[in-house]
Amino acid sequence: MSSRRDDEFTLYVAARLGSLRRIAFLLCQDWQLADDLVQTTITRLYLRWTRASTVEHTDAYVRTMLVRAFLAERRSGWARRVSLDAALPDTPWPDPDLAAALDVRAALASLPPRQRATVILRFYCDMNVNQAAQVLGCTAGTVKSQTAKGLDALRRALAEEPSYQELRDHG
Repeated sequence: MSSRRDDEFTLYVAARLGSLRRIAFLLCQDWQLADDLVQTTITRLYLRWTRASTVEHTDAYVRTMLVRAFLAERRSGWARRVSLDAALPDTPWPDPDLAAALDVRAALASLPPRQRATVILRFYCDMNVNQAAQVLGCTAGTVKSQTAKGLDALRRALAEEPSYQELRDHG
């Protein structure tokens, strides 16, 4: 790549890195895995930068790459064989709103990968059905059904699980 293209790529990534990390975190629910996912996406983007920089909506192109990298990782055998879970230390939560955010994150993490990706694309990335279908490589009907199933599962999970505040008050 020429120096000019490298500079354009570097400027683009620097401007979008925070947003890509947040989307990746919502998808995989772990900051280290999110960083790995973003790194994979950025590496692939560098290889395709000539094409990506000329498309009409580069951000949408990159989000598509990110979501597809996440889904491919979830389908791989490695994701099913290797668990990187570790016990987190107990820390006080100063804000009840944080507890609600944790409940939502836990409920989101409990969704199957395609439902999670669909909900995030539709409501966090503010995509319409057709845009999400294009990113996921499926039909609009599939997006609608996955969104409905995902939202239903989120509602059930959030209605059933006591919040951190409730556990603290009664524990």
